[in-house]
Amino acid sequence: MQQLLDGLRQALDLVLHGDAALVATTLRTLRIGLESTAIAALLGLPAGCALGLARFRGRGLLLGVFNAGIRTPPIALGVLLWLLLWPDSRWGGGPLSGLGWIYTLDAVVLAQTLLVLPIVVALTAAAVQRVPEGLVDQARAFGAPAWRRGTLALREARVGVLAALIAALGTAIASVGAILVVGSQLGSATLATAALNRWNGGGQDAASVAYGTVLLGMFLVLAAALTTMQHRRSGWIPGRAS
Repeated sequence: MQQLLDGLRQALDLVLHGDAALVATTLRTLRIGLESTAIAALLGLPAGCALGLARFRGRGLLLGVFNAGIRTPPIALGVLLWLLLWPDSRWGGGPLSGLGWIYTLDAVVLAQTLLVLPIVVALTAAAVQRVPEGLVDQARAFGAPAWRRGTLALREARVGVLAALIAALGTAIASVGAILVVGSQLGSATLATAALNRWNGGGQDAASVAYGTVLLGMFLVLAAALTTMQHRRSGWIPGRAS
């Protein structure tokens, strides 16, 4: 108990005095989490909306794939990306080796994006499926193009869609398995979770508690902001209010 209290006291001192390493890693964590979630949202919201509204052969299979993707082990994803990005081996370089991203922050962002993309797609599709069919049919009857109907469905399903983004952001910030593979040469210069994992093995209690505290606080602030948007009555997607 005394060790925990000492760690909290030292961690508070690091936070209050703006420890340079703590600030740099926190900002990097925020950047990586927001970038990967934003990219996943740009790709996943349209895909999830299409899967939720459209009816075509193989739709159930695609939904199953994305639902299964939610439980993809981060370490397995990291190993797969490492094989794709590795520049040289006895069998030649990986298909993505030309990017030169191995052991860079670009690889970390790619890993986190692929990790959270199934969350955005699957949860968005589930939310859109709960939109009354009559509402979308009415928009179709009035001649609304597909993108307008999709915008309408996303707006009506905004509570579930923002829940998907909150879950994706939390995963992007907290999951460290893939990062430890494709960003291992960066050491602690990635997410706060990676730094926390490294320092936990070295007995640096103050740094470990500080990073854990900042990580938790940062996610709570971001989740609170998204939750506020989630419960606003006004539409948050461009278009005529329903």
